[in-house]
Amino acid sequence: MDLKTAGALRRLRLISAPEAVSFLLLLVCSVLKRTTDFNAVPVMGMVHGVLFVLYVAFWALAWRRARWGWKRAGWLLLLSVLPTGGFFAERTLARESEAVVDAVVAARGRSEAVGA
Repeated sequence: MDLKTAGALRRLRLISAPEAVSFLLLLVCSVLKRTTDFNAVPVMGMVHGVLFVLYVAFWALAWRRARWGWKRAGWLLLLSVLPTGGFFAERTLARESEAVVDAVVAARGRSEAVGA
């Protein structure tokens, strides 16, 4: 893997938490719409929709770069449609992107040692 893979994972990671927060806020707004006169569903629906589309786009790029199997890719996509799934995706992707960066740094260290 390379730094482009780490970048793709980082982008997906950075959008996963805001997407999860927007989903939870949309659920709260839906409840408030039915129980009070407060109606922020159109605004939160748009915000969540944009963040969800970004999540799916970044997910597709990360899937291609990281070469995940169907099971792994499906799991990360499923997490985007669960109310708190984005938080779990963020933690998982943080570990994975750190591992990629560590592998790249270690590979560069080995190549510099061999070249010296």
